[in-house]
Amino acid sequence: MESINLNRLAYFAAVVDAGSFTRAADRLGITKTVVSQQVARLERELKTGLLVRTTRRVEPTEAGRLLHARCVMILHEAEAAVAELAQTNAEPIGLLRIAAPNDYGSYRLAPLAAAFSKRFPACRVDLMLADTKIDLIANQIDLSIRVGWLEDSNLQAKRIGSFRQLLVAAPGVVKKGAVARPEDLASLPFVANAALREPLEWQFAKTDFERQTVRMNQTLTINTTPAVLAATIAGAGLSVLPDFLVLNDIKAGRLIHILPGWTLPAGGIHAVYPASRFRPPKVMAFVAMLMEEHKRAASRAPKSQERSAARLSR
Repeated sequence: MESINLNRLAYFAAVVDAGSFTRAADRLGITKTVVSQQVARLERELKTGLLVRTTRRVEPTEAGRLLHARCVMILHEAEAAVAELAQTNAEPIGLLRIAAPNDYGSYRLAPLAAAFSKRFPACRVDLMLADTKIDLIANQIDLSIRVGWLEDSNLQAKRIGSFRQLLVAAPGVVKKGAVARPEDLASLPFVANAALREPLEWQFAKTDFERQTVRMNQTLTINTTPAVLAATIAGAGLSVLPDFLVLNDIKAGRLIHILPGWTLPAGGIHAVYPASRFRPPKVMAFVAMLMEEHKRAASRAPKSQERSAARLSR
């Protein structure tokens, strides 16, 4: 077999990722005709069909899926090699693809991405927000921000900071004096976050030796954290939400912190990368800005909050 033109692999991978010759051409900055011709030549060279074309979408065949998985790795390594050669140029350039959860991404990363784009105009940011994990390799993600507890994987991670979980409710949902201890919560309405692994069972701690687990009374289930927040503010019930999302609402009186003398397990905020020896300047610059933002937020937090977060993170 003659050597394969690597450009054709890139065109093919773009079509699979976009699900369309037209969208792939737009992404690559070339015409649809060129993309179609090059993919057709690739199929002839390999003597196998790679794509199934329908009126709505282009889908890979079984052979196409196998080739696409390899293409993603090949193209990623090629991009990393080129970036490594350009490492002496510290100015971030090119497209930076970031994945993050809806709540953290909307609250902290979207404003940071705007500031990053202004500071480094040669770098474009593609921010993908979802409460489900995104495959970093398959989607060519440069950086993922994960909030909570990391699972074992072949990815590399750097801890950015931490957050507290707070039990909150809108004013009037809980009558004054009705909740003195965690066991008083079991009969109250609770808005469950389906994005969590265990949305109903929560362990409260008052001291290192006084802990209590409560199973909440689920009355409403929602699968995105911002929507859980909206329903809680609207008075649907109590819920557990991250401090970075609710502190402003507590300060403004839209929410009340329930059982402030008891704490819930704290979580971590991590920058997660595909396993690689090299980190492009665009990735390192964004992570550095994010860490600085967390430091500023921590310096603005009341000292009682800092002590609580430190104790919970141990």
